[in-house]
Amino acid sequence: MPKSHSIAKADNAVMLNKEETSMYAVIFRATINELDSEYSATAERMRDLAINEYGCTEFTACMEGHNEIAISYWPSLEHIKAWHNNEEHKNAQALGKSKWYKTYQVQVTEVLRG
Repeated sequence: MPKSHSIAKADNAVMLNKEETSMYAVIFRATINELDSEYSATAERMRDLAINEYGCTEFTACMEGHNEIAISYWPSLEHIKAWHNNEEHKNAQALGKSKWYKTYQVQVTEVLRG
């Protein structure tokens, strides 16, 4: 599989390295059980940690009824893996599983156009 793709512009061809232009999105969807003040503080801490220490470039979340969706954007799969393995993040995940969410799903996808 090629590591680069070309974009033709006028008479010039510009080669872009796919690894340099890749962006990934992590989509988190959940059915809420019960949220509390600990949830709010933890969610804010996780967002700050992901952005300031793990390379997350954008994080957006919203809730409607008992549904939550959060989308975060990352420059590489390695950044996502490092974030996933962070101990503080793992503790927050455990609280989510046991306390805040009835069900949840995480999807990782490559962003093809931005």
